[in-house]
Amino acid sequence: MVLADDHGAVREGLRLVLEGSGEISVVGEAADGGEAIRAALRLRPDVVVMDVRMPEVDGLAATAAVVAQTDARVLVLTTFDIDDYVLGALSAGASGFLLKSASGAELVAGVHRVADGDAVLDAAVTRVVVDAMRARPADPGPDLSELTDREVQVLGGLGAGLSNAQIAGRLTIGEATVKTHVSRVLMKLGVQSRVQAAVLAARSGVEAP
Repeated sequence: MVLADDHGAVREGLRLVLEGSGEISVVGEAADGGEAIRAALRLRPDVVVMDVRMPEVDGLAATAAVVAQTDARVLVLTTFDIDDYVLGALSAGASGFLLKSASGAELVAGVHRVADGDAVLDAAVTRVVVDAMRARPADPGPDLSELTDREVQVLGGLGAGLSNAQIAGRLTIGEATVKTHVSRVLMKLGVQSRVQAAVLAARSGVEAP
């Protein structure tokens, strides 16, 4: 994986936590968004841990470029300062979002979940994102007409920040079946990540199963 943060001490701390788990290898670091994009293109990591606010190229633009140009998944880390900038980062294709106050265990687990294709949304972040979307002026919202009833239920689970296993438990179906439904939901809605689907779920008012 690649670490992108403009503070060297933060990157060093993150590296110690992640590599200290014995399960994750940090193959590169970046001090700004441009370096993050170049590192992702050169090193082809499974995951990029991305700071939101960085000089030169910011985290939003870097996230969009990494998602568009590589197969890497992006896990965004930031302080608790949720605004349209962060919503933009999620819409740009980030696969997860954790606060910098998260524990080492939460960070390691988050990287694993993102690498496995799951989504990671801190519970506090999820509430703020949903509230922000609901507070916006009404709009037609996404077209869910092509989704089956089961796919709408799965979309609701994504909107609540549930993992595949949690959705499977609530719907009493297999986790592999949930993965298939998630893939179909993303394809039908024309989005690239679970988090983008979660934002659409919030906009459309779809509830968790």
